Amino acid sequence: MEDRAIALDRQFVDRVINQDFLSIEQGWDHRRLGLSDADFIGLFESQIKSRLLDLESRQMRARNQGFYTIGSSGHEGNAAYGLALRPTDMAFLHYRSAAFMIERGRHVAGETQLWDMLLSFAASSDDPISGGRHKVLGSKRLNIPPQTSTIASHLPKAVGAALSIPLLERLDLHSDLQPQGIVMCNFGDASANHASAQTAINAAGWAAYQQVPLPLMFVCEDNGIGISTATPKGWIVANFSARPGIQYFACDGRDILDTYRVSKQAADYARQRRKPVFLHVRTVRLMGHAGSDAEIAYLKKQQILDNEAQDPLLITAKQVIAAGLLSSEQVVALYQTTKTRIAAIAAVAVSQQKLDCVHKAMSSIVPPSLAQGSEKTPLSDEQYLSLFIADKNSIGKPVHMGKLINFTLTELMARQQNILVCGEDVGKKGGVYHVTSRLVERFGPNRVINTLLDETSILGLAIGMAHKGLLPIPEIQFLAYVHNAEDQIRGEAATLPFFSDGQFTNPMVIRIAGLGYQKGFGGHFHNDNSLAVFRDIPGLILACPSNGADAMAMLRECVRMADEEQRLIIFLEPIALYMTRDLHEPGDNLWSATYQPQATATRLPFGELGIYGTGKSLCIISYGNGFYLSRQAEKRLAALGVACTVIDLRYLAPLNEVAIAQQAAQCQHVLIVDECRRSGSVSEAITTCLYEQLGDECPKLARLTAEDCFIPLADAATLPLPSQQSIVTAALTLLGIDEQINSPRSKEA
Repeated sequence: MEDRAIALDRQFVDRVINQDFLSIEQGWDHRRLGLSDADFIGLFESQIKSRLLDLESRQMRARNQGFYTIGSSGHEGNAAYGLALRPTDMAFLHYRSAAFMIERGRHVAGETQLWDMLLSFAASSDDPISGGRHKVLGSKRLNIPPQTSTIASHLPKAVGAALSIPLLERLDLHSDLQPQGIVMCNFGDASANHASAQTAINAAGWAAYQQVPLPLMFVCEDNGIGISTATPKGWIVANFSARPGIQYFACDGRDILDTYRVSKQAADYARQRRKPVFLHVRTVRLMGHAGSDAEIAYLKKQQILDNEAQDPLLITAKQVIAAGLLSSEQVVALYQTTKTRIAAIAAVAVSQQKLDCVHKAMSSIVPPSLAQGSEKTPLSDEQYLSLFIADKNSIGKPVHMGKLINFTLTELMARQQNILVCGEDVGKKGGVYHVTSRLVERFGPNRVINTLLDETSILGLAIGMAHKGLLPIPEIQFLAYVHNAEDQIRGEAATLPFFSDGQFTNPMVIRIAGLGYQKGFGGHFHNDNSLAVFRDIPGLILACPSNGADAMAMLRECVRMADEEQRLIIFLEPIALYMTRDLHEPGDNLWSATYQPQATATRLPFGELGIYGTGKSLCIISYGNGFYLSRQAEKRLAALGVACTVIDLRYLAPLNEVAIAQQAAQCQHVLIVDECRRSGSVSEAITTCLYEQLGDECPKLARLTAEDCFIPLADAATLPLPSQQSIVTAALTLLGIDEQINSPRSKEA
């Protein structure tokens, strides 16, 4: 069968000249819809440009000059909501939205959409949005955060961004969004089945059902197929037309005028009523899923030809001719002239600079720092004391980590009005472990947001809020639960600065309760001891305090880095240490600390190690519960004449490799104690680090880790984990000391 890109190009010209059009349009008059002649022609030009960019991308690929061929052909009707929406309305686009981009750019002075997109096709480092890192649809000036080949994972953050518009008004905080702004996100009918889409649409309806303002426009572009898998006829309308809290609209995306009419109605509804809408747009997919997709492998020839007869460019051409705006010859001339222009631009774009070293490719993984962070509110002594009136008996006294984190959150939220806490049960209940206790009473439900039970929605909410200048601190109840939503961290939050060349960021501090050693409770889902999901995400910071004093200082430092350096941070809180007060014996209070007000507290900089002891015989490196147990083991080892230095890593990604190696080099032996599993644990990275940093000078090493096992229930929960005794045993073995001979009991005998 003939190459469908070539056929579609030829068929458009032939059918326009012969006025061989299907009669599927609704008969709308553009002037009665409020469209000027210029805007109607402008819409048509945006559609033509989008189509011809698709054709040129395939030519570039054939010449090995372009690297992306998933196109927008058949979906050019989305130019209509490019016009129906305001350029200030934030839009999260899927990959078939070139016409929307072009049409929006038509209304913003100085935009060069053809040049920009062709640079993107060519993976040029001059591409103004991604810097050559990927072909993305995005623009800072057009309020379009970049998306790649995303499958609905952008919908949860669209919900968060939409919620932020009225939320910022209620908090009386500055926003880039207009007060009557809305957020739009579009996706395909196949993507509508994805968990990310279902959870976002459910979350939007859940909020709207409770009268929470949420000016959001979901747009499902239904072309009836997902690569080769057909969408059941009527599935989208059956699934989404009667969702509680969400108003349903439908239009024919092949008909630009019908699409403009209905999308304007949908946008006005969302804008005026501040409620979510679902716009169902019938489209047709042309030229397959991408350049490598041969439709003839799964569609009959007649099906392909029938789809091509529904080409939306032909429908618009018929409407423009019928309106007397252009003749058939003028339409073809416009098409051919634009085609020649795009080819000429492409010829220059392919010669532009490419990413030529790894440093340039990596340069946007860590976003640029801001000149200054958010505005801080200084607290007087009276204001400070009033914050803790309900906890006055705990101020100035040693308390456990859970309460110290609560006090730190309290003061941070009082000092920075843009900080919000969100998550399941964080409100009146105060979280599963009461770490957010009383925050809602102190700051109200606009800043302490109880969410539905859905980690994807919690993280999507936070990402969307961070887009708009808020500083969210979302809570995930247990480490094992984050796996339900890890793509929101990996595929959305972490990649945003990378794919936007640092122009877009979503800074936040994600609090997660985790790790093992809980007493009287547990099992795998409440004692997950795997951090591998975080450690390989470029740009992410993973912090894990082992004690309350560090938790105070580290949480402040993490919030500072999110606020000033726009970083994405995981703050992992060891559940078993939340309420721990004592280290060696009941009542010693050695694992407690008094709360230090931020104004007088000593800053604990990112990457600084915690170091206890000065012994040179053995260095124990650990973190979290492992550091706590290692401190207990250190006392027993000291009684056996083994002088130790115990290091608390504090930050597990990225590791401060230079500082770790410097400390380890001072000792004769190094024992790495890791409460996470042997495979995929941070101990692997530390071992590698020491050998790479120290080479032949590396001390003798040993690892003590958890077993490669899920955590069982009850008393068996600690069986796979390191213990105080196993640390002592591993240390003595490393040093070549017989534990039995050197035990206090043996000496007494």
